[in-house]
Amino acid sequence: MIQKTKEQFVKLFGKEPLIVVSPGRINLIGEHTDYNDGFVLPAAIDKKIVYAVAPNGTNQCNVHADFTGETASFSLDAVVPTPGWINYIMGVVAMLQERGLKVEGFDCVLAGDIPVGAGLSSSAAVEGGLVAALDKLFGFGLSRMDMALIGQKAEHTFPGVKCGIMDQFANLHGKKDQVMRLDCRSLNYEYFPFEFPGYKVVLCNSMVHHSLASSEYNVRRQQCEAGVKAIQQHHPEVKSLRDANLQMLEEVKQELPGKVYDRCVYVIEEISRVQEATGLLQQGKLNEFGKLMYETHEGLSKLYEVSCPELDFLVSLASEREEVAGARVMGGGFGGCTINLVAADKVEEYTEFVRSRYNKQYNKDPEIYVTTIENGVTVL
Repeated sequence: MIQKTKEQFVKLFGKEPLIVVSPGRINLIGEHTDYNDGFVLPAAIDKKIVYAVAPNGTNQCNVHADFTGETASFSLDAVVPTPGWINYIMGVVAMLQERGLKVEGFDCVLAGDIPVGAGLSSSAAVEGGLVAALDKLFGFGLSRMDMALIGQKAEHTFPGVKCGIMDQFANLHGKKDQVMRLDCRSLNYEYFPFEFPGYKVVLCNSMVHHSLASSEYNVRRQQCEAGVKAIQQHHPEVKSLRDANLQMLEEVKQELPGKVYDRCVYVIEEISRVQEATGLLQQGKLNEFGKLMYETHEGLSKLYEVSCPELDFLVSLASEREEVAGARVMGGGFGGCTINLVAADKVEEYTEFVRSRYNKQYNKDPEIYVTTIENGVTVL
């Protein structure tokens, strides 16, 4: 894919480009905790976006997206939200400009094999790859964390998704065969080896695309904030659900509107699950770790309500199988993938089982990806 992207660039723009590889991400546990100042446990994977980029000496940016076959251009004097995939590119450029950094005109080809809408954070891969490329081309000297924050702000401002920092962080900080526990408040992070050669990370794509995800994601965020506001009346020291416990939540249960109580229960429990999970990884207790993944799914499905029948079905299939240590919905929800920890020698058998049962139930074939944990954004 790298060679093909480079050739495409040379054909379109007639010069040699800089190449940047920008991965998707998985999150083993800690879903919807990042915007609540909690902990997450992501890793970068071998599904990726590839950029070929070079300066063009003009005030124009020309971007060819291999996955749609379209080329779009915009002027650096008029970087405003625009419908479609170019919005993610423009968002990054605008946030660099907002920091007072001089972005010059560039030509660019991007290609990739991250399935869009699968919950593997293709948007963060687009953002992280571009900010790293422009940093290299124009000598901005940004840290990896700065790059992540620029990508996050681009997503808040242009597509309007109020995401936490996890996706952009994982995309830029990934290390091969390591997961990262990120404290989303302090932005301190620590690497933990994911060394289970007998197991593979298998993603089962429900083929349900989360059209609801952006709007409902923002609703969940507002519900968590409503819970915090109520708790603060009694405990002013609580700044986010990270600071709260279930006892504090019980005190205000009667004051909380609608589903807010359920949302907050899930988040408080999930934050503590991540802390427990890293201890289990260090002790090599993968089955116990897997049980926490099932607990997370139950919470995401029943309390946070970001699952869907297809995802619940995929997790119930996993729970029937001895070769699966754990499974859950991954990403924003309402579609996308489940993440499964599957015994390596049974991956093929498990894949066939899931395909046939899912097809029988929903009359469609789930895409299944066996992934490896890889490095974050790499400038070649």
